[in-house]
Amino acid sequence: MTTGTEPTERLRRWRLVLGGEQADGTGCALSGRDAGMDGALAALYGKGDRPQTCRERAAGLGASAPSVARWLGDIRTYFPSSVVQIMQRDAIDWLGLSALLLEPEMLEAVEADVHLVGTLLSLNKAMPETTKETARAVVRKVVDDLEKRLATRTRATLTGALDRSARVTRPRHHDIDWNRTIAANLKHYLPEHRTVVPERLIGYGRAARSVKKEVILCIDQSGSMAASVVYASVFGAVLASMRSISTRLVVFDTAVVDLTDQLDDPVDVLFGTQLGGGTDINRALAHCQAHLTRPAETVVVLISDLYEGGIRDEMLKRVAAMKASGVQFVTLLALSDEGAPAYDREHAAALAALGAPAFACTPDLFPEVMAAALEKRPLPIPETA
Repeated sequence: MTTGTEPTERLRRWRLVLGGEQADGTGCALSGRDAGMDGALAALYGKGDRPQTCRERAAGLGASAPSVARWLGDIRTYFPSSVVQIMQRDAIDWLGLSALLLEPEMLEAVEADVHLVGTLLSLNKAMPETTKETARAVVRKVVDDLEKRLATRTRATLTGALDRSARVTRPRHHDIDWNRTIAANLKHYLPEHRTVVPERLIGYGRAARSVKKEVILCIDQSGSMAASVVYASVFGAVLASMRSISTRLVVFDTAVVDLTDQLDDPVDVLFGTQLGGGTDINRALAHCQAHLTRPAETVVVLISDLYEGGIRDEMLKRVAAMKASGVQFVTLLALSDEGAPAYDREHAAALAALGAPAFACTPDLFPEVMAAALEKRPLPIPETA
């Protein structure tokens, strides 16, 4: 049995979904908060599916930063943060509002997220000095939130991996790796006693304060990799804070920039990048290869969609040479939560044939991937890769 209010509520929801000045045949009029919500939606989505010119796109939310800032304030009033971020993204991508992000008033009104940071970084060179301070504050907020979310688990996971990678054969009791010890002594199994006599103990060594492993993060800064650049910069700062890991961070397009000396502050790293432009993976890997000091104790992480603008064969030869020298080579098509990326499948297949399978990785999975690489065990490649 339905109440009289249920059909009304259903019509109200359909009216908000359909939009339209004539109520789209629902016969339901909106007022108060609902009318305000409908207006905010119509400003962004009200033009339907017909093709729009750039001029028409800009007209949806008005041409001035104050009017857009008011709209941003409205949607934060009417919708939860997750929905606000989606609407902001659509407004920037569909309505051509990127230029308005150069206005401090606009920046103060936005809901900061990784996508917004990527957009700001792509506008960095065009950003007036009056806006840069506000932009850095927005980026700082996102970076701080990411560090709080990711740092503790990353340090704990990698510290455990470093301890396990330093195996010893005469361990103390609490350092015994029982799984490996049992596997190594199965031939000494005594059926009558249903036990294994461990003639050889395998244990965890404790990672000393000296550097045990070296990590090189090599990041493609083409426009499609914006979210990956943000996450990789945060992880780079976390890795650099660990005494047992020497971390180098390299970003590239057709040029290569080494940002290692800025790793103490990921915001400085991000503003040192220049999103967009071409791609020369071979040149970037040549830079990484030149800085290898202990190949057998080094993990190189290439984060790229593999659309190579440089010399393909040379790129593959470099990967093969690094792996032959003992380097653990990891290829990530993306480091983000944005799903499966577009990538060069031919290059991905060629890398896989070299023993460096390419796959997309979420930020939550990245610590496990790095731990596996540090321990030289199979990488936890997602099933969808």
